[in-house]
Amino acid sequence: MNTHDKGSLYEKKAAKYLEARGFKIIEMNYRFKRAEIDIISQEGDYTVFTEVKYRKRGSRQHPLEAVSPSKIRQISFAAMSYMLVKGKDLPQQVRFDVLAFLGDEPRLIRDAFDYME
Repeated sequence: MNTHDKGSLYEKKAAKYLEARGFKIIEMNYRFKRAEIDIISQEGDYTVFTEVKYRKRGSRQHPLEAVSPSKIRQISFAAMSYMLVKGKDLPQQVRFDVLAFLGDEPRLIRDAFDYME
């Protein structure tokens, strides 16, 4: 299985995980220019932008370490564009979560980072 296929598989697992916890999935793989948001959902009064990261067990890098300041800026930029274009019917409070898979074990980090310009 190549990296792209593995990413798609874990994004689907992430969506199921979130739905089982009451999140309403709005969109997956939203792209704006060169930025992408893996999952956009709604939880209560929040529009949630979720980055999904996977690393196999025993990897030298934890999945959370892959969410760099550069990646945060890209996600923030895409989230701002999404809310401007499509967010009029969504809660205006936003949150950035990371769903990290270490092997097959998911860990949801709510409010993992703040908006960054």
